[in-house]
Amino acid sequence: QVFTFNRVEIRVQPSVKVKNGAPMSIICHADISKSTDFQLKHNFTIFKDGKLVFMTVSDKEDARYEIPVARSSDTGDYECTVKADGKLSFSNSVYIWVAGMTKPILTADKKEVLEGEVVKLRCELPEEVPPLEFFFRKIKTNSAPKEKRVPEQNQNFSEVEYYVEEGDNILQFDCFGKRQVRSGWESSQHSNKTLVTVKEPFIKPSLTTVPSGNITEGDQIEFECSTVAAQMRNIEIILQKNRTILNSVRHKKFLKYSTVATQEDSGEYLCKVEQGAVSKTTKLNVFVSELFPKPSLSASMTKLDESKDLNLSCSINSFQRAKFSIVRKSSSGDVILKNSTVLAMKVNVNDTGSYTCKAEVKGIVKESKPVRINVYAPVSKPTLSVVSGSPEVVLGKHLQLICHSVMGTPPITFTFYKGDEVKKNVTNDTYAMFLDEDIGLNDNGGYKCDARNNHSSGVKTSNILNVTVIVPIRDASLGSVPYGEVEAGSDTAFLCSVKEGSWPIDFKFFKKTDREVLLHEVREYSDRTIWHKKTMKRKDTGTYYCMASNRASVDVRSRPITISVILATWQKGVIAAFVLTAIAGAGAVALWWFLSKKKKAKGPSMEMSGSALAPNLTSEKLTRQPSDGNYYSGSGYIEDNENHMKSTDESKGPDVESAEVDYTEVEVSTLDPHR
Repeated sequence: QVFTFNRVEIRVQPSVKVKNGAPMSIICHADISKSTDFQLKHNFTIFKDGKLVFMTVSDKEDARYEIPVARSSDTGDYECTVKADGKLSFSNSVYIWVAGMTKPILTADKKEVLEGEVVKLRCELPEEVPPLEFFFRKIKTNSAPKEKRVPEQNQNFSEVEYYVEEGDNILQFDCFGKRQVRSGWESSQHSNKTLVTVKEPFIKPSLTTVPSGNITEGDQIEFECSTVAAQMRNIEIILQKNRTILNSVRHKKFLKYSTVATQEDSGEYLCKVEQGAVSKTTKLNVFVSELFPKPSLSASMTKLDESKDLNLSCSINSFQRAKFSIVRKSSSGDVILKNSTVLAMKVNVNDTGSYTCKAEVKGIVKESKPVRINVYAPVSKPTLSVVSGSPEVVLGKHLQLICHSVMGTPPITFTFYKGDEVKKNVTNDTYAMFLDEDIGLNDNGGYKCDARNNHSSGVKTSNILNVTVIVPIRDASLGSVPYGEVEAGSDTAFLCSVKEGSWPIDFKFFKKTDREVLLHEVREYSDRTIWHKKTMKRKDTGTYYCMASNRASVDVRSRPITISVILATWQKGVIAAFVLTAIAGAGAVALWWFLSKKKKAKGPSMEMSGSALAPNLTSEKLTRQPSDGNYYSGSGYIEDNENHMKSTDESKGPDVESAEVDYTEVEVSTLDPHR
């Protein structure tokens, strides 16, 4: 019994696109080839979006999955598997779209509400499967619907709350749903419309004035704001003008507010009634006629010198029936100078300030625009100085000056000069600063400043400030006499010099060891200095350098030089004499030892020849020693001895040849003069 799967496929009836609510069949078909006609059990499994939805066992090659009423939730990818006698085969995936959604159902928790209350709505899509999106609409007559979108990931219904606003009389609500399909978004039909009736908790307020018209400054004016409410609890009435609250009451039906009318009381008034989230307003425009115009204040002068006369005059055009007063404004309060239309005074600097004029008629007080009076004291002669304190500046650096006047009413205008050229104008209270960024070698003087204010005395000029320009040290160098090698015990002169730099200059001499050692320092009004070091010693051998600085506060270091202290000539002579003496003594001792030994070995004849040889050797040695300039090494002595021995051997014959000859060679090295 041999069989094989040819293919497995899914078929959909009536089609892969089915209308919502219609019946639908999904058929899994297995095409199998058999060697003979025999019974075969088939295990059919149908999956939707990877999840098992149908399973059956049959000896037929078809299995049918019936869906009597197709819903949008049945949309998805379907595939099936067939298993028979250990063999398994899969179909291709088929996408089935159930078009359309069920109609949503909308319910409201209230059918009748008050303004400011909340309506709770519930929209449900039966037989639909999340995720879904719900859209709620609030529909008012003669206005566009207000829509709210609520996504739901885990349920097929949604709930929202709507606040009922002022002016909401009859409201309608509906909803619809959406779901995402492969081709985009699919929408449901709109739900049933739900009607909600709205009642007012209170009526729109009324705002009136007494008198209602022809209001003039000085009249008593009374405002009244009232409403009718179903419930007075938590109700509040507020009266406003230009965002300013004039009066308010709570738990009452009306509000009253009265005042003496002024021209400033003209404008728009607002009566507002609030209860919970509900607010209703009424506006009223009020015009107050002018009783008399504002006074005006005039001054004989607004800028004047101290001790001068000032006249102030207050008046109202074509109106004289008022009480006048002239006032000086102050942070601590107004100061009445005189209850009159005219004020004459001799001023000082303390009288600087703002002055106004006040006029009163029928209890209405009006004030003029302020007049600013400035009284000036003359400036004192300014002083010009360097901010750092010292009238010096390093070449190439900045120079900051300050010009200051002890006396004088601000503002004061300061003018800086460099020579006869104006460099800067500054207006300040008592001082001004000037920064000169271009300091050259020729800028050694000529700075001054002027000071002036609005006093009639004019300009005051400072003394001329002379500034010294300090040139920094450049290129220090060090030399010595003698240079390089110095005999011990002699004097050495060290010369330290610079190419340029302002005097005085501080010179310092150092010797380098494992640390820097200061040997000598001096201040010179010159570009060089000489330091004489007495009696140089061997320990003075080393590296020397010098350092130069001036008021520019920059240390300049020279290149180092090396000094070697060597032995003096007389010291070399003493050492040479001592060495020669030692060599001569050693030679004499060696000769005595040699002769003594030969005398014992040769007998009387050898003693005689040895005694005759000694004076010759000594005289030859002394005559040859000075000729070569070096210490004698003893090689001449050995050569003469061998010649003498040869002549003696020839005279003595064979007996003498057998005798043994002894000699000593002495080598003396030449003395190193530097050690």
